[in-house]
Amino acid sequence: MTLINPGILIVDDEEIVRKSCIRILSPEGYNLETAKSGGEALKRLQDEPFDLVLADLVMPDITGIDLLKRIKEEWPETEVVIITGYGTVKTAVDALKYGAYDFIEKPFTPEVLLNSVERCLEKKKLEVENIRLRQEINALYSLDNIIGASKEMQKVFKLVATVASTGSTILITGESGTGKELVARAIHHNSARREQPFMVVDCGTIPENLMESELFGHARGSFTGAISTEKGVLEAANGGTVFLDEVSNLPLSMQAKLLRVLQEKEFRPVGSKKTVKIDIRFIAATNRDLSEMVREGAFREDLFYRLNVFPIDLPPLRDRKEDIPALAYHFLHKYSKEIGRDVPHISAEAMRQLIANDWPGNVRELENVIHRAVIVCDSRMLKPEHIMIPLNREEEIETPKTLKELKLKKKDLRTRSIEDIEKSFLIAALKRNNWNITRAAAEVGMQRTNFHGLLKKYNISKGKGE
Repeated sequence: MTLINPGILIVDDEEIVRKSCIRILSPEGYNLETAKSGGEALKRLQDEPFDLVLADLVMPDITGIDLLKRIKEEWPETEVVIITGYGTVKTAVDALKYGAYDFIEKPFTPEVLLNSVERCLEKKKLEVENIRLRQEINALYSLDNIIGASKEMQKVFKLVATVASTGSTILITGESGTGKELVARAIHHNSARREQPFMVVDCGTIPENLMESELFGHARGSFTGAISTEKGVLEAANGGTVFLDEVSNLPLSMQAKLLRVLQEKEFRPVGSKKTVKIDIRFIAATNRDLSEMVREGAFREDLFYRLNVFPIDLPPLRDRKEDIPALAYHFLHKYSKEIGRDVPHISAEAMRQLIANDWPGNVRELENVIHRAVIVCDSRMLKPEHIMIPLNREEEIETPKTLKELKLKKKDLRTRSIEDIEKSFLIAALKRNNWNITRAAAEVGMQRTNFHGLLKKYNISKGKGE
């Protein structure tokens, strides 16, 4: 229902109350224990953890309020509900003031007890889930999770560790797929702003006529379709971090407005006379050379210098090939778990092929290749036939949800893999023989008609194959 087998300790000096609570709560599947006094309850709590303590207010040795205080001091994660036959407003206020979740008066109905316990454990479940999610996020964006033992990545780690605790504006450069957003998130989650929003603005996908409203928000009636006042990204992210992805795509008109925000720490929503002050850290990223764009007049020089306070350049994967094995195994374990496959190993030959690839799509391309390989793998080890799968650089893999979808996906990927291998085979043979079809067919041991048939199938000619 809520937590897995929640543990509840029932503390009351009256046996009839303890038995009544057990009778009401047992059908719900809780792990129920009892104690006759506050002192006995404290001993039980020292021996094992409980999610909830139901405590009587008046007991011979320790009052329910004193027991509540001790529990909140020594086991703050344990919830407490006070039960009493002496209900007064002051008693209820005291119980809640010292940390009790709820206050139940005797005699209580089964519905009242069940409702209080269920609400209390649901609250605890949400708190536990929130802690777990925070731990996962912190682990995901910790520096330890950015994989790379190469000298190039160690330099990046040092830069990230140095700048994370500051408020400096950062410009992350690097080819597509090198992990610029992951680094930006790591910086945010290792900074003092980690509890505040991290907002992403993809400057390459938002239409120019909507960019200003997206960033700054707008007032009602400021343009056709503005039926209500809406906050923009900057106001929503106040106190946190804004990540400007592919900032090189910002139109010049928006560059001027963004520059003012960086300088003045304030802006006006579209159609509004009100100025909004903000406290935001900006992290920008691009796969283009902004200094070259400045020389060409395509990017404002003053904005460039405002963004380039602390530059971090991410190396392409081809320049840090020693990181490929660790990355490959990271993605192997990730997608084996996600898809539900037992594929713990990569063969030596397959790994050599991964390392030999130039990876123009960088880490993102490697991830997609491993993802595909896990889908088609029919053993506990990835082999060359599994990873030699051609990749559309822009394509993302959708994980199959059923066995039928998995079989269809495997069939599709194998077919496409064979087709691309055949294409590479044909083009390589033609290039070795200066595009002479007869000599190429003879060299590979095929009849000219069959060789020519494959060329026709894949629409390969000298102009298209070179």
